[in-house]
Amino acid sequence: MVKKIFKIIALLLVIAIAGTLALSIRPEYSGINYNPAEGQNETDKTIKFNSDGKLKILHITDTHLKHNHNFDPTIWMVEKACDEEKPDIVMLTGDIVLNCENAEDTKKMINALMNIFESRDIPVAVTFGNHDSEQGAMSREELMAYYNTFSCSVSVDDGEALSGCGTYNIPVLSSDGEKVKFNLWVFDSGDYDAEGRYSCVQPDQVEWYKQTSDKLMKANGGERVNSLVFQHIIVGEIYDALKKVDSHESYSYKHLYNEDEYYMFDPDRVNYGTIRETPCPGYANHGQFDAMVEKGDVLAMFTGHDHTNAFGVEYKGIDIVNSLSTRYIGLFHSTQCGYRVIEIDENDTSTYETRVERMFDNYDFDTVKQEKEKGNKFKYKMAREFAVKGAVQKFATVVYGKLIEKTTGRQVTYAD
Repeated sequence: MVKKIFKIIALLLVIAIAGTLALSIRPEYSGINYNPAEGQNETDKTIKFNSDGKLKILHITDTHLKHNHNFDPTIWMVEKACDEEKPDIVMLTGDIVLNCENAEDTKKMINALMNIFESRDIPVAVTFGNHDSEQGAMSREELMAYYNTFSCSVSVDDGEALSGCGTYNIPVLSSDGEKVKFNLWVFDSGDYDAEGRYSCVQPDQVEWYKQTSDKLMKANGGERVNSLVFQHIIVGEIYDALKKVDSHESYSYKHLYNEDEYYMFDPDRVNYGTIRETPCPGYANHGQFDAMVEKGDVLAMFTGHDHTNAFGVEYKGIDIVNSLSTRYIGLFHSTQCGYRVIEIDENDTSTYETRVERMFDNYDFDTVKQEKEKGNKFKYKMAREFAVKGAVQKFATVVYGKLIEKTTGRQVTYAD
């Protein structure tokens, strides 16, 4: 009943502003430079805390770049995120560029994305998702080799030593450069298993993590080095961290592999953000999460893959966190795209701060006016689209949330 009420409200809102929503654009390619950046300074590949003791990470995931009307708006969104946030490092966690039938077209799209970071001297770390090498002309290894032609890349091809391509760690030095104060883990969580189900981090990668964690602790005088994990596919323990319910209810979601099970936020746990679709972990589980609980050095795991989920749930001392797709998808649901920012202070690396920026939160009508005055027709139309749709989306979301609270007494959104 509540869902029907929400759908009616949403439909009325769409009808009421149908003329305005017609502003949705389908731009032609807007002249993005498809050639690798030339003449840029070599990016410093040593990652360390700033002079103020802070480290800001920009998490971008699931851009799904391909040659269609989404390409230019998505590129612009990433540019705007970099200019707004000025991150110290960008983490790209898979489903970045959808492989084309020939390598040159794939490289052109990679160029467009990587030039954003290259031209701003922002270090960027890459790992892959289930779609990056799913089809097309380039393997994971070939893709990683091409990403690494850009001086801003701090990515590592682990070669044949480990399953997949792109499992490595990035030590973060203190602001004075004297010691390792923090660590960033990057895992290739694979694509699909032999049965076509989602894959996960493999046993050899788990063993590599445990050994590397021990080495970092030994080099740090026996004290563990706190860290964050970045990968594409969420871990299966997400279902342990959520609350199992008997039947489908508003804002509960069916287990990906067990049809009769439904899950939602557990109000007795530490939660933040929103869950809007079924979490999609790998079918198998080779103990990655348990190993991290055992080692005690991971504060949180950041994933993408599930495009509209923007939540964090604490489980066994580790936050399982999902970030929104940074992908313009047109129409109404374009408002469910954005990026995540994570900040760490070297004076207390036992904690972190994070926030989600939805694209419609970054565009109000003052911004639209500013873009119009600048004279860039493309950016003006994009800002106008996000401002209009964002206003509708935010209103509808608030109304729906209030209806759920009133009828069930349950929150569907927790403060970011």
